[in-house]
Amino acid sequence: MISPSSKNTWQQISDELKSAVGVSLFDVWLAPLKLASLDGNQLILEAPPASRAWVSDRFGRVLNDSAKSVIGSDVEVHISAAGGGAELGESQHRSTQRQYQATDLNPKYCFEQFVIGSGNRLAHGAALAVAENPGTAYNPLFICGPPGVGKTHLLHSIADYATRHGSGLRVQLTGAESFANEFIAALRGGDINAFKARHRDADLVLVDDVQFLMAKAKTEEEFFHTFNALREGGAQIVLTCDRPPRDLDRLEERLRDRFESGLVADISAPDLATRIAVLRARAELDQIVIDDHEVLNLIATRVAHNLRALEGALIRVVAYASLSGRAITKTLADEVLDGLFPQKRERSAVLKPSIEEIRSAVAADYGISVEELCSTSRAAEVLLPRQLAIYLAREHSGESLTKIATAFGGRNHTTALNAVKKIQHRLADDYELADRSARITEEMFKSEHR
Repeated sequence: MISPSSKNTWQQISDELKSAVGVSLFDVWLAPLKLASLDGNQLILEAPPASRAWVSDRFGRVLNDSAKSVIGSDVEVHISAAGGGAELGESQHRSTQRQYQATDLNPKYCFEQFVIGSGNRLAHGAALAVAENPGTAYNPLFICGPPGVGKTHLLHSIADYATRHGSGLRVQLTGAESFANEFIAALRGGDINAFKARHRDADLVLVDDVQFLMAKAKTEEEFFHTFNALREGGAQIVLTCDRPPRDLDRLEERLRDRFESGLVADISAPDLATRIAVLRARAELDQIVIDDHEVLNLIATRVAHNLRALEGALIRVVAYASLSGRAITKTLADEVLDGLFPQKRERSAVLKPSIEEIRSAVAADYGISVEELCSTSRAAEVLLPRQLAIYLAREHSGESLTKIATAFGGRNHTTALNAVKKIQHRLADDYELADRSARITEEMFKSEHR
């Protein structure tokens, strides 16, 4: 029987934990902990069996520190599995040996650093369930959403969790484009059996950006057989994509059907509160001190759709402050972001540039003709300007995507949509392109006839 005083002590420790790690992390990992006993300086906590090792490994130190702040410096915290099992203190935990582990994991992409919001709660919960119980929760798990909303972060988080706590679980993490390139190389080099063994001999397979499989007939067929072999062998499959399976119109129907046979979890663009929380978490991770709280609010307001761009904007502000010797203030952030993410202004319909004006502005900036911009050429010096012009027309002309596509050499809606998505993706990381886009936009709107 746990005494009321012990319950009160545990509540105080919980409050300390929530303050130390933040509400999001506390709700996911520490709220499930239950007080088993408190006897003198021995605090025994119960954790779900699937997450016990993770909690002890990642939160053992903060648990001890929080308990010491409430009980005293001689307290010892131990974590046991709910329903019994050996106790596990922070110093006792050892990572399990793994027969095979994912490569190229981003150390910042783990569940501990993932900020949960209204737009990603389902995807996060499903990813965590898959990481804890591969092959039994949702199989396959298909995570979809626009670029920069956290799909790859979740994919790496699953791999990170599995390689830490999977007790020898064999993990294969790859991108669909890499899969396709490896497959082609294997066909040419006669090493197809080794390729098949590498991609099928795993317990947990994670594939990023499966939209890159479209329109690659032989690669699609190989992926189809790989998918079936993995499912028949009981392996867990997790896929990410920039759109739901039903919109992969250039992918074979049999593959789309298999992608939809498990759980499809959509991630939408983060709301303002989530964006601010992401910035705060990144600042804490990088030990960036920002005294002016309006800075994070300003960045989150300016960068509304892409988390990579959001973090990139924060890094740019911090770097500018460091190089210029100025404090990180709202005024400084405003100056830095004006070039990369211009503040949106209310514009009446009569001020919107036409598609023709946007075409001319982009062509002039790149030093090519409008005829080249609208031609069938796919040369790099023409393709990128064309995609940028289509993107700007979508953003500022007010015209439908179908009309915009037609204005660029009679292209179709799908081609124009792909151009928009590619530019959105590049703007998150390509500061030179972002600056050019901002410059062209500003020039169009300050023209004399506007």
